[in-house]
Amino acid sequence: MGEVSAPPAISFVARSGTGKTTLVTALISELKTRGYRVGAIKHDAHRFEIDHPGKDSYRFTASGADSMLISSDSKLAFVRQHRQPPDIGELIERYFKDVDLILVEGFKRVGLPKIEVYRQERNSSLLCRGEHHDPDLLAVATDIELQIDVPQFDLNNPAAIVDFLLISCEL
Repeated sequence: MGEVSAPPAISFVARSGTGKTTLVTALISELKTRGYRVGAIKHDAHRFEIDHPGKDSYRFTASGADSMLISSDSKLAFVRQHRQPPDIGELIERYFKDVDLILVEGFKRVGLPKIEVYRQERNSSLLCRGEHHDPDLLAVATDIELQIDVPQFDLNNPAAIVDFLLISCEL
């Protein structure tokens, strides 16, 4: 049996509070409506916690388990302790072989194709154009007309962004 290749991944980047999550959730809904299997990865710059005191899973982790998986009939959660952040490629290859496309929120410094979310009222300048020219920028989803060297899409038109993603990822 041949090796399964990793699905394509697109990172959505922006300054905090710009609407990345709102856009990504709309794109997931649109992709699901079209019959695609969608994975999502969220980069969290803060120390998030899904394990809470008083729960058995928390007790396993607190007692020193390096990895802990909790599973029900409908979903599972996997908690793994690590000393250094995992590589995005490792995350994709290990956990996302069963999807058609992965939408990533954040990871602005990795070499993934990117769509930048830009709102006039929230931003002073683009992250991927300006002081830093990111060659992985595919497009900008925005609420204004920009003078930019990549395609731009209306933030309120997720169907058009999905059309672009499907062509870009050859799906």
